[in-house]
Amino acid sequence: MSDRIREILVPLPFSDTLDRLSAAILKSGMTIFATIDHAAGARQVGLHMPPTTVFIYGSPKGGTPAMLSVPNAALDLPLRVLVRDSGNGETVIAFHPVGTILRTLGVPEESASRLETAQNLLMDGVLS
Repeated sequence: MSDRIREILVPLPFSDTLDRLSAAILKSGMTIFATIDHAAGARQVGLHMPPTTVFIYGSPKGGTPAMLSVPNAALDLPLRVLVRDSGNGETVIAFHPVGTILRTLGVPEESASRLETAQNLLMDGVLS
């Protein structure tokens, strides 16, 4: 793990973790804009990949102020989270810490903090 990627090891099977994360996103009032099933894509071309899914999620209410202040923030919004099977009965959740990214771009602290807080609350929802 680097300071650019945060990884959380979840002591649950992949499908349970994916369900909890999805429920936490929706419960928080955010939207899942897209679900990318990388393992399904691998199967389509005859390759094997452990269960690996990316959610693209967020809320225009949270992201729009950041993008209005710094239009290039749209390159990193909406948010993304990777869920992958670790191969040993646990699951890894990984994401880019949005607060760090937005602050680097020059997004005002209020907007960066709001999105960072939302991202962290989701992880709390998955782990509780």
